[in-house]
Amino acid sequence: MTKPTESFREEKHEADFCVVGGGLAGLCAALSAARHGAKVVLMQDRPVLGGNASGEIRVHICGADRHNSIKNMRETGILEELRLENLCRNPNKNYSVWDTILYERALYQENLTLLLNCSCTDAEMDGDRIASVSGWQLTTQTHHKVSAAIFADCSGDGILAPLTGAEFRVGREARSEYGESIAPEEADSRTMGMTCHFQARQYETPQPFDPPSWAHRFTDCDEMPYGENGHRWWTQGYWWIELGGECDSIHDTERLRDELLKITYGVWDHIKNRCRHRAEAANWALDWIQFLPGKRESRRYIGDHVLTQLDVETGGRFDDTVAYGGWTMDDHHPAGFWSVKIGAPATIFHPAASPYGIPYRALYSKNVANLMFAGRVASCTHAAMSSARVMGTCSSMGQAVGTAAAVATRQGLLPRDMNGRLHALQQALLKDDCYLPGVVQEFSRVTTDARLSASRGDPEPLRDGINRPVGDDLHCWQCRPGDHVAYEFDRPEPIERITLILDSALDKNIQMSHHQKDDQLTSPPDVLPRGFRVEGLTGGNWTELARVKNNCQRLVRLPIGRRLDAVRFVLDGTWGAKETKVYAFYLL
Repeated sequence: MTKPTESFREEKHEADFCVVGGGLAGLCAALSAARHGAKVVLMQDRPVLGGNASGEIRVHICGADRHNSIKNMRETGILEELRLENLCRNPNKNYSVWDTILYERALYQENLTLLLNCSCTDAEMDGDRIASVSGWQLTTQTHHKVSAAIFADCSGDGILAPLTGAEFRVGREARSEYGESIAPEEADSRTMGMTCHFQARQYETPQPFDPPSWAHRFTDCDEMPYGENGHRWWTQGYWWIELGGECDSIHDTERLRDELLKITYGVWDHIKNRCRHRAEAANWALDWIQFLPGKRESRRYIGDHVLTQLDVETGGRFDDTVAYGGWTMDDHHPAGFWSVKIGAPATIFHPAASPYGIPYRALYSKNVANLMFAGRVASCTHAAMSSARVMGTCSSMGQAVGTAAAVATRQGLLPRDMNGRLHALQQALLKDDCYLPGVVQEFSRVTTDARLSASRGDPEPLRDGINRPVGDDLHCWQCRPGDHVAYEFDRPEPIERITLILDSALDKNIQMSHHQKDDQLTSPPDVLPRGFRVEGLTGGNWTELARVKNNCQRLVRLPIGRRLDAVRFVLDGTWGAKETKVYAFYLL
């Protein structure tokens, strides 16, 4: 006898802000909005967060510093917080630990509801606004419906575009449309492809490899992009095992994954059995294969501004800059792996400024009033997106979108209405240690009017509003353990909290990559202040107000809640360096 069909559960959520997509852009958007007081739901279709940076895909985080070849351009804000936490807790660069750090940041964030394994499947419209989105949570067989004032699509594939009617673009613009010299003569639907990595491990004894019968067979290095030079990092695969730019980069993903696996196993077979490097690889064996392809390009939304090649080349000087990029315009050939058959380079690195600004107007929809977006779906041409798509830049956009959404929902505004409040938005981002090229942080009266003195050196850069080195100007106070810096007031002042921006070695490489080992940090930077204290002066006596030990963060906020005659920061020690820098010390 058959049982009656049981109806699936449905859960409804009311939020200020709903983020679809839990890659780094979506995670930064959700965390930022929640920390600014918005009630947030983050809907992610995978069991882990991080997108291409997660343990499912394992792509290292690129950004404006270009693997640290451009000094001091690393993205700060929430992304820096996550990466520094990873340095403290994950010295072996284990991706499961990294996944856990991202997971706990979202799960235990106040104001944030996390829906993992939940794929967005529908959207309900109210005129030109999204009223709700719905998702199917595979693990619980539950429908989730989220109503919100503002939505953000950080899904990578722009899932809300076909569900809402938001304007979007796929493929390459014609050269004449935006005056882009690197664009093709005629527009087409071709994109950059997707990649499957592998990861290998070295053993003490030889590790033979017998490929599966369905794998491609390559007899010569020249059958693959970059020939022999392509086989430098077999510890974690090759980005050029790439396909999809000549297909539909969304609907053909499963078929493309199958072909990518054939190539991946064929490449490993070549390395182990026929390549001239096979003796060096004798003791290496496959340890992990990527089954979820890492995508580069699919849909791109149309906003009030479309970022172009010219914007990227000239530094993107916008009045409404809220994020920044700096990666080269890294334009992958649509043929991907098979570009070698037509003698075309697998990618061309076109010049780009670092940094270049990204305007707020490129982060909300032109025609859906309460839709925002961040990541590779942002409002860019194909050429500009070839730079802005990397995860450091996506994170910068995500934090801007989340902060803007929190401000907008608190004031009952739509995203486009924020254009009149952009100065406040920029200042909020700077206070959260984001970097905005050409925008200076402003400080409270109690910070600017106080007398500032230090035990050594010039402390004035602590309140110059530029919280990192720019060019040859360090914008910092240099100090050693035992040094102190103090603000003194003409009369007792109520101090709610102090904020410190410390030296996290923006001139070093902290990305997590198994195939670029030499200069990567695997523990907190030696220059990072490890121990310090804050003291307050009342009635002629200095009293300890806060003491920090084993600090691993660049941005540190300490509650004070006292009326003081003076307040000072004292450095107790670093993680090993004899000297460090403090970039900001200010009061609220």
